[in-house]
Amino acid sequence: MLLSVVLPTFQQAHRLQHTFSGLRTLRRLLPYPLEVVVVDRGSTDGTAERCEAAGFRVLRLRAGGFGAAIRAGMLAARGIYRALIDGDWSIPPEQMLMLLPPVQTGFDVTIASRHAKGAVRINQPLSAYAISRVFNRLVRSLVLPDHADTQLSFKCFRAEAARALFSRCREDNAVIHVEALALAKVFGLNVVEVPVDWTFPPRMGSTIAIDGPEAGLRASG
Repeated sequence: MLLSVVLPTFQQAHRLQHTFSGLRTLRRLLPYPLEVVVVDRGSTDGTAERCEAAGFRVLRLRAGGFGAAIRAGMLAARGIYRALIDGDWSIPPEQMLMLLPPVQTGFDVTIASRHAKGAVRINQPLSAYAISRVFNRLVRSLVLPDHADTQLSFKCFRAEAARALFSRCREDNAVIHVEALALAKVFGLNVVEVPVDWTFPPRMGSTIAIDGPEAGLRASG
């Protein structure tokens, strides 16, 4: 298997049609096979069952948060390359190709960026933009001075890099993005930041209000 796509889920049945549409588009565009690994964190709305019915491999976590789901998916995936995605498809599925072979070669990690030169942000409220920039300035000043964006879910890892990083990650929330990239820096891995066209997900504001800091971190970068 060349590519695995890891999708963390929780109570997402209401938007799975959009998620599935994006995955179908990506599968159609790729010149090689695709494995979809869904990691569900105890949804009670049929999310896991619908993903299984769609033919995806589903891992059910009994405990743990967003970070635990990413770790489990990355370590269970079988692909030579392992991509992390978000069911919102807040970037065009076509732009995932810019993170993957054959467009990218010789990388250990590729990360989609909303703030690298050439990136486009669409419909992002000023308040959300301000929060994201404050968070990123903090991250850059403390650990990752070279990254304009850390929190966007769309990333790809070589299998060896995924195993090395996620077997060591311990964060159970969205800080796992920073933790994984900080470890990549320690290990001297080649990390490539790719500008993308990102649309602020309409649901994000209500998600932050309901889920608190974890969702806020996912919206930051």
